Amino acid sequence: MIKGLGIDLTEISRVGELAKQHPQFLNRVLTTGEYEQYRGYTGQRALEYLAGRWSLKESFAKAWGTGIGKAVGFHDIEILDNQLGKPVVTRSPFAGRVHASVSHTGSLVMTEIILETD
Repeated sequence: MIKGLGIDLTEISRVGELAKQHPQFLNRVLTTGEYEQYRGYTGQRALEYLAGRWSLKESFAKAWGTGIGKAVGFHDIEILDNQLGKPVVTRSPFAGRVHASVSHTGSLVMTEIILETD
C-alpha cells in the first residue's frame, strides 16, 4: 500500500550557487556516505549528484507529509547510488519500503519518492 508520494523539481545551478556561497552547505545536505560518492564526481556530474540528493530528500519529506527540517532533516535520510547508478534509500525514518527515482536534464533535476508498506 502506498503511504506517501513526493516529487520535486530543482534547478541544478541554484544548488550549485548555494554550495559555492555557503561552504557548509555540503555538510548540511550530504551524509558521510553521500559525500564520499559526491567526491568521486567532478564538474557538471558533481552538481547533478548534489542537486539530486537535495531534491530526493525534499521529495522524501513531501512523501512523509512534513517538509524538510520539520519532522525530518537532511541527515535523517541517506540515498546512495548502487553499482548501476540507481539511487537506493539506505537510511530513513520510514519503516516500510522507499522507492527513489532521479532524472536530469542539462539544467533541472526531477525526483520522486514512494513510501510503501505491506
